Amino acid sequence: MITKRDELFAPLTKKSTKIMTLGAGELGREVIIEAMRLGIETVALDRYQNAPGQQVAHRAYTGNLKDAGFLRTIIEKEKPDAIIPEIEAINLDMLFELEKEGYNVIPNAFATYTAMHRERVRELIAKKTDVPTSRYLYANTPEELEEACEKLGYPCWVKAIMSSSGHGSTFVESKADIKKAFENARTKARGSGEKMIVEEHIPFDIEITELAVRHQDENGKTITSFPKPLGQYQIDGDYHSSWQPAEVSENVEREIYRAAEKITTALGGVGLFGCELFVKNGKVYGNECSPRPHDTGMVTFATHQAGFSECGLHVRAVCGLPIPSESENGFNVIKPVRPGASHVILSPCEGWVPGVRNMWQAMEKDVSLFLFGKPEAHVNRRMGLVVALAENARDAQKKAERAAHRIEMQTMQQPQWMKQEEARMHLLR
Repeated sequence: MITKRDELFAPLTKKSTKIMTLGAGELGREVIIEAMRLGIETVALDRYQNAPGQQVAHRAYTGNLKDAGFLRTIIEKEKPDAIIPEIEAINLDMLFELEKEGYNVIPNAFATYTAMHRERVRELIAKKTDVPTSRYLYANTPEELEEACEKLGYPCWVKAIMSSSGHGSTFVESKADIKKAFENARTKARGSGEKMIVEEHIPFDIEITELAVRHQDENGKTITSFPKPLGQYQIDGDYHSSWQPAEVSENVEREIYRAAEKITTALGGVGLFGCELFVKNGKVYGNECSPRPHDTGMVTFATHQAGFSECGLHVRAVCGLPIPSESENGFNVIKPVRPGASHVILSPCEGWVPGVRNMWQAMEKDVSLFLFGKPEAHVNRRMGLVVALAENARDAQKKAERAAHRIEMQTMQQPQWMKQEEARMHLLR
């Protein structure tokens, strides 16, 4: 947390309060926007130029975030009040050095180092909390991978030890899929695929994201507050749609809060965490936890009031600002204003200078469109998002999906207009 509570100074002045994001994708952009609304100076780092967050920050730098020399040069030059990691592909070891030198890493170096690595976070959940998990094993070679899959049984999941958004993950249905899973983890991971985690497949009833936020109360005590659970579904291991509130019983909701609190307490620090959980027959399983806003949580851009989206809550926690909540069944709950749902807009084509059209057809009543401004498109790359509100989450899901599928895209490389569902057909051909 930024050291002095209740004090923020104007940007671009000698006493400005300054945050730096390590990664400047769509979530980093929203964190930066929320910070700028509070008059905070912002600096955005990313591996490619004109990343979404770089387009809105006060200053931006481009380089290899795994390069310790590059990171240290920029951090020592800028001297930010808070360093906020937003992606996995950064030099995690350096975070401990920076913290020892007095830099404020969010949520803290340990939490970031642990949660951005699947082995470390799974071991923490399984051995440092009493939250149950699916069975799991690790593999480094094709032979070890085959042995692990045989022990856990088919189907199972093979995931790169360090990645995100489904990159490097494979659903293995039989022995015939193992070679593909090994290559996928090695070549497509965003962080590291030298090692893999193999997870038992649990045919869960619903997959949940709980956006637990650790922050200080009026007495300076660290507490945890909980937006209502989000339901979500994935395609090919990547988030496709989320909705709030999730359709769970009151008892399951309590267990979701309880599991998220145990996991985030073990990680420590302040800020918003995205806890990925499964529910099967009323039992809640821990899976992973991101030490930052979560892609499925973008639904809160509409379901929560201004300044209280997941990114707004993250910034408030970092700055030691109030986060009002209501007591519900013994937990601090941040309730949505209305039910809502999100649906991704995926690119159906490759190329530079992506363009979109059909916004008039897509943006009906209570539908919001977020285009991320990424300068390059790849087939199935997330280029935007639709968020819709309705009387209930199910209707909001239908509205968001309908709107997202109406958007058409083109690039300089493929100038014909295409709808996003064509991207999936492209992969199947």
